[in-house]
Parts: sequence; C-alpha cells; structure tokens
Amino acid sequence: MNTQALIGWGLAVAALAVGYTRYSWPGVALAASVIVFWLLLQFSRALRVMRNAGKAPVGKVPSAVMLHARLKNGLRLMDVIRITRSLGQRRSEPGEQPERFAWRDDSGASVTVELHGGKVTGWTLERSPEPPEVPPENTLESPPGR
Repeated sequence: MNTQALIGWGLAVAALAVGYTRYSWPGVALAASVIVFWLLLQFSRALRVMRNAGKAPVGKVPSAVMLHARLKNGLRLMDVIRITRSLGQRRSEPGEQPERFAWRDDSGASVTVELHGGKVTGWTLERSPEPPEVPPENTLESPPGR
C-alpha cells in the first residue's frame, strides 16, 4: 500500500475515533457519512473522466506535442486520461512493468508514456518524418523574357 492510501485510511480512522470521543455514536455516524461522501466524490470523478475518454477514439489526441508539454513525473494514469480525454493504446504486455501507453495525433506524432505503479515515470515524443520541402512557386513574378 502506498503512503497516500495509508494517510487516507489513517485520517478515516482518526475521524471515527474523534467522532466517538467527542459525540459518542452520533459522532461516529457523522464521521462515517463524511467518509462515504468523500468516497462517492472520488468515484464520481473517476466515472466522469472515463465517460469522457469513452467518447473519443483510443490513442488519439489533438496534439501530441501539447500532451508532451503537459506531462510530468508522478502523474497518475487517471490524470493522464483526463488530460488526453482518450484511453491510450497499450504498448506493453498486461502485467509487464513499466506499463506503456501511446497517444497519436493526426500529424503522425506520438507520445509513449511509461507508468510504474500507476504513476508516470517517463515519456517520449516521436515525430513523424518531415516531408521534403518543396520551394514555393512565386506567382507574382512575370515569366522570364517579358
């Protein structure tokens, strides 16, 4: 169990204990109500993120470069899905560590995100090869010889 989960469960137990010592069983009922309300808020947030991601094609983002700029170490997978508004294409086998997911934009650029324990540990941006430059035609000049 990670430290944030331990802190959360510790606060829940502390709220129940304080509720009992201050207000007896009505205090425990109030603390339990607050805990259940908090859990429902977290569940509702997760459902909203997944519902929005379910509407988009898997592994597509408007701009891979903007996604690359917004990523940082320690983000949870749910935060990455909230940013991209899309589920990523799995690039690793299930159960393999680190997990890898990729998102691609219409220009062909893609971002591959590595997660270890559900948190971002690294990412790479891969751009599509640039097409060769074609010199622009100058239509304002008159043809030679005039």
